[in-house]
Amino acid sequence: MPCMLTALALLVGLLAALGVAALPLARFPSGARTVHGAVAVAGLGLVAGGIGGLLNGPAVMELPFGPPWGPARLALDPLSSWFLLPLGLSVACAGLYAFGGVHGRVAPRELVPWPLFIAGMALTLLAADGFTLLLGFEAMSLASWALVAHDHARAENREAARIYLGFAGYGGLALVLAFGVLAGGAGDVAFAVLREAPPEGLRALAVMLLVLAGAGSKAGLAPLHVWLPLAHPAAPSHVSAVMSGAMTKVALYVLARFLFDLMGPAQPIWMGAPLIALGAASAVIGALRANLEEDSKVLLACSTIENVGLIAIGMGLAVAFRGADLPALAALAAGAALLHTLNHAVFKTLLFLAAGEVLHGALSRQLDRLGGLIHRMPWTAWAALTGAMAAAALPPLSGFASEWLLLQALLAAWRIGDIAFQMGAAAVTALAALAAALAAAAMVRFWGLVFLGRPRTPRAAGAEESGGAVRWALAVPAGLCVVLGLVPGLLLDLAEPALRVMVGTSAPRAGWDAIGAAEGGARYWPLAVALLLAAAVGLAVWVVRRRAPAGVMRGPAWDCGFIAAPPHFPFGDPAAQPSAAGFGQPLRRMLGQGLLSARERVTMPAPGATSPAVLDSGFRDPALAFLEGALPRWRDAAAARAERLRDLSIRQCLGLAFGAVVLMLALLAWMGAR
Repeated sequence: MPCMLTALALLVGLLAALGVAALPLARFPSGARTVHGAVAVAGLGLVAGGIGGLLNGPAVMELPFGPPWGPARLALDPLSSWFLLPLGLSVACAGLYAFGGVHGRVAPRELVPWPLFIAGMALTLLAADGFTLLLGFEAMSLASWALVAHDHARAENREAARIYLGFAGYGGLALVLAFGVLAGGAGDVAFAVLREAPPEGLRALAVMLLVLAGAGSKAGLAPLHVWLPLAHPAAPSHVSAVMSGAMTKVALYVLARFLFDLMGPAQPIWMGAPLIALGAASAVIGALRANLEEDSKVLLACSTIENVGLIAIGMGLAVAFRGADLPALAALAAGAALLHTLNHAVFKTLLFLAAGEVLHGALSRQLDRLGGLIHRMPWTAWAALTGAMAAAALPPLSGFASEWLLLQALLAAWRIGDIAFQMGAAAVTALAALAAALAAAAMVRFWGLVFLGRPRTPRAAGAEESGGAVRWALAVPAGLCVVLGLVPGLLLDLAEPALRVMVGTSAPRAGWDAIGAAEGGARYWPLAVALLLAAAVGLAVWVVRRRAPAGVMRGPAWDCGFIAAPPHFPFGDPAAQPSAAGFGQPLRRMLGQGLLSARERVTMPAPGATSPAVLDSGFRDPALAFLEGALPRWRDAAAARAERLRDLSIRQCLGLAFGAVVLMLALLAWMGAR
């Protein structure tokens, strides 16, 4: 096991060195392929390290450098090992996609931060003290910001990079404060020392709130989610895939490390309530926005917010069950969270890579400029369909098993005797079910508008897909969506060491071919479900072929009652097909007004006027409206008041300094008395 940790530490160092070497390599036509190929191999190494860490015991090592107060420490325990799996799988597939999709030179500002981004995430997962974790977290944030800002010529990309950098700085500061409060009772930031002095009372509440602010903002938990829909379209497609599939999971790892490890083995029930509430809000808002967005990458980013919310619900339930001394149910909820962490990393990486291939082939991310790509890009279409079905939680694909486990954990929340918690859990159960239904609708909307129907533009009609490594980059996660969905029992067996770190026991299950909610409770047999579905589909195909007349007859496509398209529309009238806004109109009317300030207004011309009627529709995320409205007003007001300090006399300035010293001494005396 120490050899595995040493190999992973060397891998992190090699990735950092690769980032430095990418600057001269960018001058050569084959330099970018060298970097992307090495990153893909590094992803496989991270997967191997994660599996090795789960199958063997933990290991700790000290590095020959670090902060002034001591060496930096690395550790590989089951919890960090599990999170290495989604990181490695996402990086391997994205690196392979970039390797096959690059042709010629790549700008250094896009190539250099890419391996540094991966190194920062891996270092965060391997950290065994607060300094090393913050170092990796900030390296991850700054490198991903550079990748978001690489195409700075476009105004929307500059805006996205500015907002993302603000959230990254805010999250890092919150984690610094969290470690400061947590280390106040221990005197050190090493994880081994922090475990010996877990916080209690108000200090525990302060640590939890700071971690929720720091890691939650990076994970995309509402209301700190607004950077995701802005940053993902600005980043290259392979970077978006890793940001959504892996970076958000690294932030969730930080959250899990604090809540389940560093804050002690026994926290009160209420400690899980904020995480459950924020998770439910994120799930509903993300799924609803995914049904209203008209940009494919923004749609997928909003879907990530929904899935991060579901994982947060599972973690919050695990904290509450553990506090109520219900270890089996705590393991059930934690198992659902860990399983969905891996599953989401796989299918969301696949969907972002498929969206990148669509952008490459049809030169657009807008849903209303695509359509009919199943004929021009069949490989991409079927791979994306697999990912969309997994994201919609359709059995027997990977997304169903983890969401089924989460629902079982929510239904068991009545076992906690607190009536307020029971009522809240009932509401969260309804919200989680609503989010799952909205997520399925969003995936139907995404795949249908992109790949079905007729091309809406000449470019979509002439789209071409790539071959070689790009196809393998789509086929591998598509195959994993199927395989992981068929063997959730084996995955829970693999996750058992991580579950013991989190809640002290393993999740209940019924064997390698099934999973269960509890002893004698509900069971899910994915292989049996797959066989039944295959038999039903085969029977339907056989009946249709048996009863269909001989030969194939083709007729004109149904045009929804529109007149025939004019000659200058050789691919049909786009108005004869559903639009992205029209597809989401019912949900915008039913749910959008209350949650997203949606609007829909029709302006009719005056009688006898020849001007057309105008439909104005859209929505505004309240969190983004606050960020761009109220917050700048408060900032300007604070700046105006601070400006008055320039007019103070020397006596007044000395008085302020003396008052600050007195307050600091009083605070130190109070802390010393405690």
